[in-house]
Amino acid sequence: MDLNQICKDKKKKTVQQSMLLCCKLYISETRNNSALESIERAARLNPETVIVNKFQDGVYNRVRFTLVSYVAHDSTGSPIYSPLQQTVLAMVGAAYEAINLELHSGAHPRLGVVDHICFHPLARASLDEAAWLAKLVAADIGNRLQVPVFLYEAAHPTGKALDSIRREMGYFRPNFMGNQWAGWALPNVLPEKPDEGPTEVSPARGIAIIGASPWVALYNVPIMSADVSVTRRIARMVSARGGGLPTVQTLGLVHGEDSTEIACMLLEPNQVGADRVQHRVEMLAAQEGLDVEKGYFTDSSPEMIVEKYMKLVSDNSEHVG
Repeated sequence: MDLNQICKDKKKKTVQQSMLLCCKLYISETRNNSALESIERAARLNPETVIVNKFQDGVYNRVRFTLVSYVAHDSTGSPIYSPLQQTVLAMVGAAYEAINLELHSGAHPRLGVVDHICFHPLARASLDEAAWLAKLVAADIGNRLQVPVFLYEAAHPTGKALDSIRREMGYFRPNFMGNQWAGWALPNVLPEKPDEGPTEVSPARGIAIIGASPWVALYNVPIMSADVSVTRRIARMVSARGGGLPTVQTLGLVHGEDSTEIACMLLEPNQVGADRVQHRVEMLAAQEGLDVEKGYFTDSSPEMIVEKYMKLVSDNSEHVG
């Protein structure tokens, strides 16, 4: 290998280390192994994208893939390419081929087979770069796959919040047995025009919500009670919307036959972290005479994700070499 090629490879590696984007891809399925295998096969088509984490929950019937890759720029510093774009599109296409929302049910709300895609900047990447990629992927899904897509936060022209869109779409309302979500529950013609894709919905696919935001930590707290109405009441009092902790969003959900869970989104985890959430849940649950287990994060920290990505990329290059 000549010196120029060595320099190019070194420069590319430096870019990969410093300008990284993360995609969290939420798919409404975890019980169908063949469907998950086909989605993961699609992810492996591009070795420059790495699945750094995968979180599955059988009761929720939901899986989240955490993907990382680099973003490349032109001579002016504008983003022009990320391997994530084609990888995410391939995984989304595989999900639509393998999963039918009309046959799906679970204890976690969702509005589509591919329910939610969020992009976050890592390392030295910017939120603008994450928003750029979110809009590209949204256009791909809307136009190529003909699925309505709604954009949020940095990817939306006015910065519309994720929970606002979900509330408008009835995301938080169970439509089966009082605590489950089954099939497609909304009209096939949407009341408002999506940001990308058709206004008419395929009930087999549903809709997708795609956005870009600073890092959001996901933290779940198990409650030792089967009474989801009590758990929902506690969840409301923990959330910012219910007058609880600022920048915390919560959802009380059934999680097994004899337990429930408060699923939390920590929008500014460095300001209001898991410890404060855990303490408040325990205090409110004690007032109801309920026991609480120690909560858990469903994903790694941004620093750990970057570290894992670098290790996997290094291992892959050594294996190829």
